[in-house]
Amino acid sequence: MEYTFRAVNHSAGIIIWRVEKMELVQVPEKSYGNFYEGDCYVLLFTQKTSSFLSYDIHFWIGSESTTDEQAAAALYTVQLDEFLGSTPVQHREVQNHESDAFRGYFKQGIICKKGGVASGMRHTGTNCYDVKRLLHVKGRKRVIANEVEMSWKSFNLGDVFLLDIGKTIVQWNGPKCNKQEKLKGMIMAKDIRDRERGGRAEIRVIEGDAESDSPQTMEILNSVLGARTSGLTDGPPDKTADQEQKSQLTLYHVTDADGQMTVTEIASRPLVQDLLNHDDCYFLDQGGTKIFVWKGKKANKAERQATMARALKFIKTKNYPNTTSVETVNDGAESALFKQLFQRWTVKGQTQGLGKVHTRGKVAHVTQEKFDASRMHVMPEVAAQERMVDDGSGQVEVWRIENLELVPVDPQWYGYFYGGDCYLILYTYLVHCKKYYLLYIWQGRHATQDEVAASAFQAVDLDQKYGGEPVQVRITMGKEPRHFLAMFKGKMVIFEGGTSREGSSDPEPPIRFFQVHGSDPSNTRAIEVPALAASLNSNDVFLLKSQSGIHLWCGKGSSGDERAMAKEVSCVVGQNSRQGSEEIVAEGQEPIEFWELLRGKAPYASEKRLQQVSDHPARLFECSNKTGCFIVTEVTQFTQDDLIEDDVMLMDTWDQVFLWIGKEANEVERKESVVTSREYLRTHPGTRDPDTPILLIKQGFEPPTFTGWFTAWDPFKWNEGKSYEDLKKELGEKTAPVNVTKHLSESDFDCVFGITKDSFASLPGWKQLKMKKEKGMF
Repeated sequence: MEYTFRAVNHSAGIIIWRVEKMELVQVPEKSYGNFYEGDCYVLLFTQKTSSFLSYDIHFWIGSESTTDEQAAAALYTVQLDEFLGSTPVQHREVQNHESDAFRGYFKQGIICKKGGVASGMRHTGTNCYDVKRLLHVKGRKRVIANEVEMSWKSFNLGDVFLLDIGKTIVQWNGPKCNKQEKLKGMIMAKDIRDRERGGRAEIRVIEGDAESDSPQTMEILNSVLGARTSGLTDGPPDKTADQEQKSQLTLYHVTDADGQMTVTEIASRPLVQDLLNHDDCYFLDQGGTKIFVWKGKKANKAERQATMARALKFIKTKNYPNTTSVETVNDGAESALFKQLFQRWTVKGQTQGLGKVHTRGKVAHVTQEKFDASRMHVMPEVAAQERMVDDGSGQVEVWRIENLELVPVDPQWYGYFYGGDCYLILYTYLVHCKKYYLLYIWQGRHATQDEVAASAFQAVDLDQKYGGEPVQVRITMGKEPRHFLAMFKGKMVIFEGGTSREGSSDPEPPIRFFQVHGSDPSNTRAIEVPALAASLNSNDVFLLKSQSGIHLWCGKGSSGDERAMAKEVSCVVGQNSRQGSEEIVAEGQEPIEFWELLRGKAPYASEKRLQQVSDHPARLFECSNKTGCFIVTEVTQFTQDDLIEDDVMLMDTWDQVFLWIGKEANEVERKESVVTSREYLRTHPGTRDPDTPILLIKQGFEPPTFTGWFTAWDPFKWNEGKSYEDLKKELGEKTAPVNVTKHLSESDFDCVFGITKDSFASLPGWKQLKMKKEKGMF
């Protein structure tokens, strides 16, 4: 096995092999992205995260490959998995049905060629001009080009086609293509020119709705394909599973105890991690769009090795298409995609917040890293991880919605939020003497629908007042992000009900009870809870305010920092009371008066709190509901180039959702963007919190909490990036008239004109011109 996988060197990147005569043969790097439909391939993607390596193995099945080749690719995938310690995630990819992850490896696109190793097709080197093919290009973000019949019959109105005849590549854009599809087609054409022809090929473009503007280039097209004799159709629509279908989850237990495969349904959405037993294997069916296979670490070897074959049998039994995607994950090395299908996923030995886990061998060592706000803009990746643009020391302005209008809040009451109100908070901070803005929209749990709607309208007006620059952050009561807390320096109090408006008729309750969360001024808040013993939790500190004073109850699991911050908050809650006047109550040593104020003793949460791990990487999506179904397409291996000016893109970092709005996005998409994000959360298979904060970001005004998720973010890209029109201009479409005959092979020339090229060249110019006109080549 070591010889077979000798190319595996444990460095980040991609290695591709092709199955040739049942052996694995490595594909040269310059041929990456080119696949023959008669072959099968194995791809290894290695990614370095901190000090760890993670692996994904994909085996790709060409539409014309043999059953033996498919079996060999599957077997080599299992062997490579074992060679890498049974930690990789395995993926089954079928031609034209590749996963978003697979497409993401090939930024320039994937080309599927006719033929295969059996017909002598090799992965050729550079400077090969003996080519004659027509490529049908599909896709907006990650494109796939299939080699199709060299005929006008292969064309349609909605896609891009590339005619590649060696020294010339003609791009024909269907009249119904959008700019993004045209741009991706051109990028692929330039990639073929540069990688396969060493830059020595001419690229020409025809706009399908203006063919008469490119007469010379049309001559080339007609000389190869012949004259078009009939009209073109729209072409088949793209088949994409909607998000509603993807959210239908069913978990099956798989066993072969009696020698036959038995599949038993055990649960449906919402799923919990405890359903998975280390001794067994499971199928997770995602609405028939994808099958996940989970292999328990204690399941026997034969059972683990047979999981892929069983998954294919399961697909057949369920009458799903044989192109259905399959992903196999190992117990303890699950993919982020798999984990997100469960309500909660905890990992042993990991912590939450600013503590990072550094693993050496199997022992986790936890270190606390102090938060340093000065790094936020210098190191946007830190800002993104910490969800902080700065330390909250900028300028804060607060308004309350009153009679559907904005009313300024007196600065002495900043940090007080009432559940019956809605507020707008504008935060201004400076970076290199330039002002940046965050506009928070805080909506109380008991505010009226009119007030909630008014807060949204007023936010739009305030946003426009500042030139559309603010990043809008919609948050609901009790779900405030960390930066919001930092603005109030650890003195933020949320009252369950009531209002802060002048002349409010609601009397203040005689007893108020607050749960205090936080260990420093950047992450502390006090939230009002029912004044009952059942509200207590041994992991936290609580403030009990009554007419007789303030009790500070400290749970056994609370830290010294949490108790110190609770004392700070007690001054805010007590308003007129001075610090140090509160009575400290240790858990287990409560006076009788304390329990009387809480209406007597009662059971409460006293177990050590489980830390839910935020083990979710940022994911970028293109969202659309143009077809009537809500479609979410993931853009994997994303870069800044994937943010296109006429798009609305969604980035999910699990505890918050960013909506990036391009300058050229249409008005409908802009207005529907928040609805889109809520629909995304509602239909997420992992049963997401519908109150997850949503951040609206406009192109050109991205904060470091967003840009930090991208590698090498370029703030000047929007000024200097090249559009489709720019690239087209670079090609020099308006060149001198083309000698079409040079693009014909000797045999094609003889077939068209009835004489050889040499004989044609010896004719006088007027006669050559006449013959070309007669053949429709002028």
